[in-house]
Amino acid sequence: MQVALAKRAVSEAIGTALLLATVVGSGIMGERLCGGNVAIALLANTLATGAALVALILTFGPISGAHFNPAVTLVDAWQGGLAWREVPAYLAAQVIGAFAGVATAHTMFGEAIFSASRHARSGPAQLFSEFVATFGLLAVIWGVARRRAEAVPYAVGAYIVAAYWFTSSTSFANPAVTLARAASDTFAGIRPADAPGFIAAQLLGAVVATALFRWLVPALPRAETR
Repeated sequence: MQVALAKRAVSEAIGTALLLATVVGSGIMGERLCGGNVAIALLANTLATGAALVALILTFGPISGAHFNPAVTLVDAWQGGLAWREVPAYLAAQVIGAFAGVATAHTMFGEAIFSASRHARSGPAQLFSEFVATFGLLAVIWGVARRRAEAVPYAVGAYIVAAYWFTSSTSFANPAVTLARAASDTFAGIRPADAPGFIAAQLLGAVVATALFRWLVPALPRAETR
């Protein structure tokens, strides 16, 4: 029996909040402890995010699908896995949860609840990086969901750990994450002016990956199963 939409929306909000608390909080912690070594700070940020993703998808997946990502929600609805009338609730929950997660991390580390980021992430290379990052994320989800849906949490976590390092943008791959990180003037932040380009590239990457896998694997499940 399908879980009520209100419960699924709360699941998406809490899961996204915990994901952002992890991304931002581990970035702050890593930067404070690394002694100026940015590579070590990024490694700490990477490992915490990948581990949290696995745990959060396993926790909230049975309730809402554990999208935590508007790009995933939109292509899931496009493929018939989620009713379009339910999409606004998912998107609102994800965005609200993302900002709540940033506020939570900032509060834990004694930062201002919100502060506009000054971390520049601009230019064609960064935008292409976000396209690749999100394309890869959706490719992993669709590819693994076909035969081993139970492995999707581990595959997603592993991919994000890798994508932090092989993409120049450190793989945001999520419009809600991008918006919320624009309100964090910390290691994980992005300038508000750079966020719209990232979001456009992410949505394009998600659409291209979904269309490609629908052609590559015609028997692909219509639902983005986790």
